[in-house]
Amino acid sequence: MYKILKKQKKSELVEQIQVEAPFVAARCRPGQFVIVIPRQDGERVPLTIVDADREMGSITLIYQIVGRSTQELARLEAGDFIPEVAGPMGQPAVFHAKERVLGIAGGVGAAPLYPQLRELKKRGVKVDVIIGARSKELILLEQDFAEFADHVYLVTNDGSAGRTGFVTDVLKELLRQGENYDEVIAIGPVVMMRAVVEVTKPIGLRTAVSLNPIMIDGTGMCGCCRVKVGGQTKFSCVDGPDFDGFLVEFDELMQRQGFFKEEEHKCRLEGKTW
Repeated sequence: MYKILKKQKKSELVEQIQVEAPFVAARCRPGQFVIVIPRQDGERVPLTIVDADREMGSITLIYQIVGRSTQELARLEAGDFIPEVAGPMGQPAVFHAKERVLGIAGGVGAAPLYPQLRELKKRGVKVDVIIGARSKELILLEQDFAEFADHVYLVTNDGSAGRTGFVTDVLKELLRQGENYDEVIAIGPVVMMRAVVEVTKPIGLRTAVSLNPIMIDGTGMCGCCRVKVGGQTKFSCVDGPDFDGFLVEFDELMQRQGFFKEEEHKCRLEGKTW
């Protein structure tokens, strides 16, 4: 059993919890995730490790309430226990940027992006970040990024925070202004990551993406998280979740996600999501 030490509401449908998990805290690295089971006979939910406190033996997780399992997780409060937190899982992020990196977050993609950019900053890399969401209420971790990033750019679809538009609008503007980056790290909805790659690939700007297709067991045994990367079949939970964006076959990935649309609709809560 894993005790919830702290709980914080980040927006209407996004919450952050600090969980006592010393084994995971001692071993996790940026880019990895855990599998959380909210109740004994519940489903397995993959959640990115946003932060880890090795001295306290705790990890911080952020999740969006979008279905039955995350709704069950949202019912738990500080002091309650989570039956299972398995991990760390996945491959740690591989960083290529030496001088300057641009991070691009869409919605809750800010959660897995945060530890990666913070680690790069610790290594002396200059960090810029674009945070995008549908509206101001769905902007995540703005102040957290601002604590170490050199520049933070906000963009919302409705113009309620930052500029109006999409993350790719800001990306194109920065490139037109002559800003140079060693690497782009884009994490968010698949359609957003594909749009970013469509901008960066023609100019050869290395781009990493984090794929979060349907995951179940977190070991690759079930095959639900398989994706095509460079013509080869990969498993996001084992080989990823980070991949070279130039090699990801986004059309097939989006088609596979569509297979689960009806089931996802049935379990989705009423309300807005990113």
